[in-house]
Amino acid sequence: MALHVVAARTDPALFRLPWSKPLAQWEDWYVVPLPLGLSRHVVRVVQVNRQFLAVKETEEAIALREYDLLRDLQRLDQPCVVPRGVVTGRVAEDGSPLPAALLTEHLHYSLPYRTVFQHGLRAEQVPALIDALVVLLVRLHLAGFFWGDVSLSNALFRRNAGGFAAFLVDAETAELRESVSDAMREHDVTVGVENIFAELMDLQASGDTDIEVDGQEVVTHLAEQYHSLWEELTAAEEFGADEWFRVEQRISRLNDLGFDVDELDVQTDSDRVRIQPKVVEAGHHRRELRDLTGLVAEDSQARKLLNDLAAYTAHFGYDDEDREVVARRWLSTIYTPIVALLPDDLRSRIAPAEYFHEVMEHRWALSDAAGHEVDIIESARDYVANVLPHRPPDSPTGLR
Repeated sequence: MALHVVAARTDPALFRLPWSKPLAQWEDWYVVPLPLGLSRHVVRVVQVNRQFLAVKETEEAIALREYDLLRDLQRLDQPCVVPRGVVTGRVAEDGSPLPAALLTEHLHYSLPYRTVFQHGLRAEQVPALIDALVVLLVRLHLAGFFWGDVSLSNALFRRNAGGFAAFLVDAETAELRESVSDAMREHDVTVGVENIFAELMDLQASGDTDIEVDGQEVVTHLAEQYHSLWEELTAAEEFGADEWFRVEQRISRLNDLGFDVDELDVQTDSDRVRIQPKVVEAGHHRRELRDLTGLVAEDSQARKLLNDLAAYTAHFGYDDEDREVVARRWLSTIYTPIVALLPDDLRSRIAPAEYFHEVMEHRWALSDAAGHEVDIIESARDYVANVLPHRPPDSPTGLR
């Protein structure tokens, strides 16, 4: 059987990987030692030219289906790993068939949940980790995606301005539909509650975390947060015909949550108005920051950067100037010089937008201790010298 690669862009270097060996037997020469989440399959990360790919062995039909699902999610701008291809027709040196392999792009600055816990996650940060998974699940459901196997293991996490952003990794059990029924949504929540409770209990039993986690409290938080966010994003709201300001209030609340309202259903009669969001899209702050500055960041990071831009605008009295002009000035005089202070050997530890956020937090701490405002460049130098070298990396050295 001939080796066959299905990919949007086929790199000839892919064919030089040892496909005639089971993935578990690949030598260190090919494998990049990255932390990986728990999986029922053999998974390895390899380097192909300048690209880092996760390789997962599975059945051919499953690999092809998951590849198509991930491509669909990518086109819908959903938070998931980027599919790069499927390798089929693998044969061992003795002629026996080997499993197909699904290739996905390594998600830079992301970590599996067990590594997050091992890297000093504090007990008060656990709800933020769960909130990130809730936002991911709600976004997927809004897009018509039924996950089928919600768990911490099937996601990766990036730090996001003091919180986290979650990305789907495993879509084996998933389905993409026109819409997800209430019953299917509740099934996903129930499965998530069961899986995550078990994962947290296993985490503590294995000694992979030093913090005490109340598993029941965590999964109760997950279910409550999911239903609360879903209600805010989709529920109908009625008010008097003289209260049109409540339309702007609803949109503003959704913007604060990081969502844009792309379509709003409005029904009126003589004295009542009924509104219901029809299409909501995540990434409100991320898009605004990108449009103003060209920077790419997670949504909470983008919101923090926009807040700093607003403070910069007010401090220098630029309120009457064109916002894009001010944003370019902030980018060149504040953001870029601070990011430039990152030494080359520490750049792989932290995403630039997260680094900027942490410098801002460090500056506030220094200013509070000093009793006066500390210069931002001075704060960045102190952070790079005294904090960053001891901070657990979000990506292994050399991967950016």
